[in-house]
Amino acid sequence: MMERFKLGDTATYTQTITDADIKSFAGISGDNNPVHMSDEYAEGSRFKKRIAHGLISASFFSALFGTKLPGPGCVYVNQSLKFLRPVYINDTVTARVVLTDIDVVKRRLFFDTICEVNRKKVITGKAEIYLPE
Repeated sequence: MMERFKLGDTATYTQTITDADIKSFAGISGDNNPVHMSDEYAEGSRFKKRIAHGLISASFFSALFGTKLPGPGCVYVNQSLKFLRPVYINDTVTARVVLTDIDVVKRRLFFDTICEVNRKKVITGKAEIYLPE
């Protein structure tokens, strides 16, 4: 099964972030930071308007791993994240994962993880995925 993967394998997922997404994520995560929830507060911030929770965009990596590459049954082991730019309401985020290393013995796949808005990186990181037999 591990032999079906090759370095450079890539998968993408695209979604536009809505106000409803932000409110739903706040309800699920408990993160009601006013920079996400309050127009008035956000206007006075360095961002000038409400921003999406960074982990909304980062969660798209989980969607890719669990449904596309490597796919159902895989287990997330590790993820690093660097938040480079804010994501605003109505931004369209494209998440991309790129296979960079394979450990056949430990059944681990290693990926670069990138989110972009308008071809500008907003999140970068690395992920490690375990693939059960």
